[in-house]
Amino acid sequence: MSLPDSSNAAPQANGDGWLALDAASPAPVPLYDVPAIRRIEQAALAQLPAFTLMSRAGATAARWLAHHASSGPLLFVAGTGNNGGDALVAATQLHGTGRAVQVWLAAEPDRLPADAAIAWQQARAAGVPVRVVATMDTSQDVDWPADTAAIVDGLLGIGLNRPAGGAMAWWIEQVNRSALPVFALDIPSGLFADTGAGVPAIRAQRTLSFIAAKPGLLTLDGRDCAGTVDIAPIGLDYPPAEAPVAMVNGPALFNAALPRRHHASNKGTHGSLAIIGGNLGMTGAPLLGARAAQYLGAGKVHIGFLAQPAPLVDSQHPELMLHPVDGLPLSSISALVIGPGMGTDAHAHRQFARLLQGAPVPLVLDADALNLLAADPALAGALAASGAPCVMTPHPLEAARLMGAPVAEVQRDRPAAAAALATQWQAVVVLKGSGTVIAAPDGGVCTVNPTGSAALASAGTGDVLAGMLGALLAQGMPPPAAAQAAVWIHGRAADELVAQGIGPAGVTASELYAPARSVFNRLLAGTGA
Repeated sequence: MSLPDSSNAAPQANGDGWLALDAASPAPVPLYDVPAIRRIEQAALAQLPAFTLMSRAGATAARWLAHHASSGPLLFVAGTGNNGGDALVAATQLHGTGRAVQVWLAAEPDRLPADAAIAWQQARAAGVPVRVVATMDTSQDVDWPADTAAIVDGLLGIGLNRPAGGAMAWWIEQVNRSALPVFALDIPSGLFADTGAGVPAIRAQRTLSFIAAKPGLLTLDGRDCAGTVDIAPIGLDYPPAEAPVAMVNGPALFNAALPRRHHASNKGTHGSLAIIGGNLGMTGAPLLGARAAQYLGAGKVHIGFLAQPAPLVDSQHPELMLHPVDGLPLSSISALVIGPGMGTDAHAHRQFARLLQGAPVPLVLDADALNLLAADPALAGALAASGAPCVMTPHPLEAARLMGAPVAEVQRDRPAAAAALATQWQAVVVLKGSGTVIAAPDGGVCTVNPTGSAALASAGTGDVLAGMLGALLAQGMPPPAAAQAAVWIHGRAADELVAQGIGPAGVTASELYAPARSVFNRLLAGTGA
């Protein structure tokens, strides 16, 4: 996917120096990996007096904490690097305003790097209550001060290159077991900034990401560890001039491609979608997708069932057209969704192969279609020969099968895995999971989705997503934009249910239709999402 122009309407920090990472931002939100952040830091350090960046970061963190942390004493847990220095500066600033703070330094003061050492000296000179805990007995649990309102995490920064171990792993465990609200500076300690791997890692209520946001804050373990994310540019240009490694998925990326409606349109104007699947015992899967497709605007929706006899009517939605798979009017179909409840038996294989030999309409390949592809090179060759624009929607296990790799390799670096799959299969890839990653085969930057929650961890929600995606393709959206929009709307619908008190536990797939329709129509009307 090509990089969107963010020169217009770039988000700006508020008067206190930070901005919220907004899932519905009107401007694209870029994500930067650790090498890019380091280059930005080094360029700034070469032009600014020593200690300037740390002073800015700590001062912004102090204002951020004053705004978001509930009243009461704050306990800063500072580590050996510059992240600990940021925490020391913030504590000193808050102490100067009269806020009750303590700093526990999990490091030897004489081994701190230069800027962090300055921060330590300033804290001592200002009379900040400090305690060196570098030699804490890790066989015992921490006895946290009884009146502590929140813990501020300044243990580890973005430079982590292996899972936290030893004393740092112990501190992470102790903070997580404290049951206190946690505010993380730059990144939750233990979380990998580029990938979101976080075992062990601090689980924070809120994170203030310095300079720019990092992809690991939004995918894999990142959403659970980072909580709500804010961005502090600390006086540097925002967004940075460096090329981002990814973008936050949102309306700014796909809004221009949405299928807006004219008064003189008719059902034929908005495409005909067919969903193929529903083998014996699994007829509900394509029904879920087809119903979702109607709610997202497809003009006509057909289902081709593999199970025989095929259902004759959907009593809840009789407007759907139900057929045996051989009876589909393929010549009039604008887009196909293949796979929900399809199974992987000989009948499924035969029908999949037949469909790939038809006209090259846009395809969504989901569920068992992906398993069939992974198991049969002949099918993979037929897909490539078809020339059909294609979107694949694997969960991590399906992605691993398509890559011929362990699931752990997929999850180790989700953006890289999605990009590799997109190149391998010459398809837009939607790698589902916490922080769904969307990658296109053009080699451009991927997008990481910020909407959705554990409310989507229930049977059938993937079928609903496939149907939504098919509906947008049938209405003429290009595959990359259709994938971005469907994933974002699907997650936003779940978020709206949770906001109403419906979930996250117990949300059913069919409950997503109505809020998704509402989100979609607000996007079309330009009234916000």
